[in-house]
Amino acid sequence: MRHAVLTLLIACPLAVPAGAQDFFALRKSFEVYGRVYQTLAAEYVDALDPEALMRTGIGSMTEALDPYTVFYDEATATASRLQQGGDVGGVGVIVGERAGRLVITSIADGSDAEQQGLRPGDAVVRLAGQDAETLGASRANGLLRGQPGSSVALDVEREGETEALQFVLVRTGEPPVDVVYSGRLGDPADAIGYVRLAQFRRGAADQVAEAVEALSEDGGLSGVLIDLRGNGGGLLEEAVEIVGLFVPAGTAVVQTRGRATGTDQTYVTQEPPRYPDLPVSVLVDGVSASASEILAGALQDMDRGLVVGETTFGKGLVQVVRPMPFGTALKITVSRYTTPSGREIQSLRYVQGEDASSAGDGRVFQTDAGRDVRSGVGIEPDVPVSLGPPSELEQALTRSAAFLRFANRFASETPDLPTDFRVDGDVLDRFRRFVESEGVDYRTAAERAADALAADLTSAGYDASREVEALRRAIADEKARDFDRHAERLRARLRDEILSRYVGQQAQTVAALAEDPVVTEARRLLMDPTETSRRLGR
Repeated sequence: MRHAVLTLLIACPLAVPAGAQDFFALRKSFEVYGRVYQTLAAEYVDALDPEALMRTGIGSMTEALDPYTVFYDEATATASRLQQGGDVGGVGVIVGERAGRLVITSIADGSDAEQQGLRPGDAVVRLAGQDAETLGASRANGLLRGQPGSSVALDVEREGETEALQFVLVRTGEPPVDVVYSGRLGDPADAIGYVRLAQFRRGAADQVAEAVEALSEDGGLSGVLIDLRGNGGGLLEEAVEIVGLFVPAGTAVVQTRGRATGTDQTYVTQEPPRYPDLPVSVLVDGVSASASEILAGALQDMDRGLVVGETTFGKGLVQVVRPMPFGTALKITVSRYTTPSGREIQSLRYVQGEDASSAGDGRVFQTDAGRDVRSGVGIEPDVPVSLGPPSELEQALTRSAAFLRFANRFASETPDLPTDFRVDGDVLDRFRRFVESEGVDYRTAAERAADALAADLTSAGYDASREVEALRRAIADEKARDFDRHAERLRARLRDEILSRYVGQQAQTVAALAEDPVVTEARRLLMDPTETSRRLGR
């Protein structure tokens, strides 16, 4: 049976829309591939696993295309089908890897885990009868999920506790919550609503509509912010339906364009808008992708609302899953998204046999009001507000789990948190001393550049040791000021970590929004209709 897979493949008809020349090239390439595979499997000096060899060849083919075209073996395909079947529940806990350990990074409000007293920052010792050191984050999160109503055992270590804490968590199959927070911002008299959408699963549009409706009940709204930051996407249809809350029925929201039959489609809104005149802004960042970009791009092209924040990820490729023989499957990119103006969302270009290029096509299109928008670069904001990339110091503190471990210690030493808690200079100094006591260190790009310069000078036969040493001292002096230079971002990270030990996710969101510069600017614009209209080209 060594060549059974090959024989089956050769016997299968090639259902590919192609002209005579393309068909000949396809058959020729397939014959070459089959002969090479057969010869290797039969004659290579060491015994080969035919299935593993075939999968290596398939993997090489898909890797040459784009990151989203993937072959699923039988086990992976089966797991994916179970996951999509809706019969899998969770415990409201997300596990991540921090400083070489598995820790609880998030706990859902109202979950069994929260009610039992599990906390973010707790280090996992055992999960489902398995030692934590044998598990990765992906495997651990998989073990937390299962049949609704079933339970899973979890042992954790906590700062200030001498022994491990044992929990038995019950999995639930409750409908997923995509709107993780909604509320009014600032002075209630301003009537500015805020809706944070985490992803686009089935029913996300209904959740957004319900949230806006609830916010409108007390005297109406003068504007609403839809926060898509960190939202990696989901179901296209939900994005179209959310756009339909604000624009007329029959409005084209997104098109898909591909090569195969049936891949060219236009998606339009189906229902009359519930909020045709409500001012709206969309908040995005570099993680906002796919369905998030469809929603933001459509409202931008229609000049229906301002996009505020950072340029989005630029994921505008459409995938479908095709069943393959013997229970396997192929997730394949079949088309690209284009916004109503005709521009493409996809920012990275994937050319067969070449690395991805981030240049984009750069073509300029116009919104309904005649504003210029560029194609192939994701969705660029109308109002750029960037928090900036994390500093090398912040990245090092994140890798070492310094924020998490300090918050654990802070919570163990501070039973009650003041209602007006802020990360002031005293808390930041305590954190600085903690970092120094833990010996957290990091190498900056400037230090690496100085080392490379010293090596180049030495190899060239130059003696510049004094100058290089002076350069290194100057870099060290600047590095010592990193805590003060990046204090604002460090305070924000500490605030989120510390608050998570005392209050639920909604309370954390409220506290963070008050100091969020992107929210502040978007809210300011919604309260200034004249400037908003000017920026929209009206």
